[in-house]
Amino acid sequence: MSGSGEKTLNLTLKVWRQKNAKAAGNLETHQLSGISTDMSFLEMFDVLNEKLITDGKEPIAFDHDCREGICGMCSMYINGRPHGPKQGVTTCQLHMRSFNDGETIVVEPWRSAAFPVVKDLAVDRSAFDRIISSGGFVSVNTGNAKDANNILIPKDDADDAFNAAACIGCGACVAACKNGSAMLFVSAKVSQLALLPQGKVEAKGRVLNMVGQMDEEGFGACTNTGACEAECPKGISLENIARMNREYLSSSLTYVKK
Repeated sequence: MSGSGEKTLNLTLKVWRQKNAKAAGNLETHQLSGISTDMSFLEMFDVLNEKLITDGKEPIAFDHDCREGICGMCSMYINGRPHGPKQGVTTCQLHMRSFNDGETIVVEPWRSAAFPVVKDLAVDRSAFDRIISSGGFVSVNTGNAKDANNILIPKDDADDAFNAAACIGCGACVAACKNGSAMLFVSAKVSQLALLPQGKVEAKGRVLNMVGQMDEEGFGACTNTGACEAECPKGISLENIARMNREYLSSSLTYVKK
């Protein structure tokens, strides 16, 4: 503890280093001292990178953007869990008070064949973008903004659609799944639109296209272990997967491609 009363930690970090997707990677050990318990996990990594640069070494590459828990960029696999030991938070909102003095922390990138490593802890998640591009949108004419208030939507449907829309596409569900499945992510995006009247016009083609693109990207199958829901920082429900499965079955039997 420092003289100001601030609590600090001494830590051992084992961080994955990898030049690119084709190169072999390894865990690199670093010692840090005097880390404030008020720091976020990413701020701690900033301190580590400043130390590496001062020592003439290459800093560790990792994804980050808003640092407010709303963009999903801060994807780190910490001590065997996506985003670390706390539920309902992203890595940038994880604070060092969640760890103990003298602790060893192992940090790795998301592990999935569909998320190739770009460098160190940064992975390429453009597979999610391609899934969204395949059908995660509404392209029909839904009128002006004011017209939305003229369409009555049952409260339960509105609430479920809102909850599904909370998905930030971070990929923690994929990283948590033993099969590297993207079912929770895709089902959240399908449910968000399938529950609303504006999304029903294209619903059948949407679910078929998005599931087809998911399979093409190389994500694994869902075996309903529930790890995705448990590790999702936004608490996206497994009910969305059940809804998507129903939508997919119905659409595969009745959809006629135009």
